[in-house]
Amino acid sequence: MATPSEMQHEMLTRLDAVEARLRDHLAQGKPSGYTIPDQATGEQWDAGQVWSHLAEILGYWWGEVVGVVVTAASDEPVPFGRVKSNEGRIEAIAARRHDDPEDLFAACDREIERWRRWLDGEVTDADWTRVGRHQSLGDMDLHRMLDEFVVGHLEQHADQLDQLRTEPLPDLAAGS
Repeated sequence: MATPSEMQHEMLTRLDAVEARLRDHLAQGKPSGYTIPDQATGEQWDAGQVWSHLAEILGYWWGEVVGVVVTAASDEPVPFGRVKSNEGRIEAIAARRHDDPEDLFAACDREIERWRRWLDGEVTDADWTRVGRHQSLGDMDLHRMLDEFVVGHLEQHADQLDQLRTEPLPDLAAGS
C-alpha cells in the first residue's frame, strides 16, 4: 500500500501532466466530430461539451471530496457525489458547450490550481484514510475519489479530446 506521501506525489504528478495535455489541446483548436459513446449512457459529446464539462467538474467535486475529508471525523463513510444521469450535471454540460474553449479552460485551470494547492499543502496523512460512500460506486478512500472524480476524470476527458483530434465519430444517435 502506498504511503500518504507517495499518493500525494502521484496525484500532483498526474495533475501536472493532464493540465499540460489540456493546454496542448486548447492550443490546437477545437476539433470536430463526436466522442466514442459512453458505455453506460451511450452519450456522445462534441468538443464543446467536453470543455464545458471540464469547466464544471472540478468545482463540483471540490465540494464533494473536500466535504468528505472535512466531515469524516469518524470511521463512518460520508455520502457524497452524483451519477451520470444527474440533471444538474446534464444541464451544466449543455449550458456552456458553445462558450469559448479558452474561457472554459481558464475555469478548469483555476480549479486545477486550487486542487494542487490543497494536495500540496493541506491534506494530512489522516485525510488519506477518510472514506466517502458514493451511491453507485460504494465506499472510496481519498485516493480512489481523486482517481475517479478529479485527476482520473480529467485524464478521461483529455483522452476524449485525443480521440476527437485523431478519430472523430459522427453523431451515431442521429444516424449520421
